[in-house]
Amino acid sequence: MELLHSGKVRDVYADGDDLILVASDRISIYDVVLPTPIPDKGKLLTALSLWWFEQLSDLVPNHVISASDVPAEFAGRAIRCRRLEMVPVECVARGYLTGGGLREYERTGMVSGVQLPRGLGEASILPEPIFTPSTKAPAGEHDEPITYADVVAKVGESLAERLRQITIDVYRRGAEIAADRGILIADTKLELGWAPDGSLLLGDELLTSDSSRFWPAESYQPGRVQFSYDKQYVRDWAVNSGWNKQAPAPDVPTEVVEATRARYVEVYEKLTGNSWS
Repeated sequence: MELLHSGKVRDVYADGDDLILVASDRISIYDVVLPTPIPDKGKLLTALSLWWFEQLSDLVPNHVISASDVPAEFAGRAIRCRRLEMVPVECVARGYLTGGGLREYERTGMVSGVQLPRGLGEASILPEPIFTPSTKAPAGEHDEPITYADVVAKVGESLAERLRQITIDVYRRGAEIAADRGILIADTKLELGWAPDGSLLLGDELLTSDSSRFWPAESYQPGRVQFSYDKQYVRDWAVNSGWNKQAPAPDVPTEVVEATRARYVEVYEKLTGNSWS
């Protein structure tokens, strides 16, 4: 195999006509890879992505060929997948207002050009899910919010509308499934790409703790920061540590690593109904 790309979290290898997508235990926040890994994170992300790809396969096709036909050293954290020409846009859907979306709303009353009602605050549920795309920045640089008009200018109106519709449809279906299991999906990020046969497929990961914000429904209360089953816990630690969000990042304390792993495991178990050994 040939290593084609080593990203913030995933490594991509060529294996004949296929790609082997390998999820590592690395964790990145603010587009910086932290020096301390989260044990089992790669396997958890892979298992949860595969579960979601299966749940949503009737809605949107995906790039998965096999989760078992991979090199033994990558077993459990790799997917054999189709080669895609990735769409040059990060497709983001938001159903609740938090994070960067909230900060933009507080400045402008909008998120990625979408006008929102007045009076919203931390964790407010939106009237309907919105498409809030961003750029796909190279490693070490930050993704930046863009508007739907920016997406049209980049990829054309027809594809822009498909991206928006797929993103919202995936979010709605995912949020419905998760809600039945006591989980709210505040937002999520998708990646799509063109297969050689011209079909538009979901790629990379899907509805994981790295690409989404998961909140327990039972404790949801708008107006305050929510308990989060994702890397928001690490983001919060980083902010409180005084780190300036620039590389190199500081080591992550053991207690933060353990708490983060526990959250990844818990949401995997709640969503899939499977036990994590």
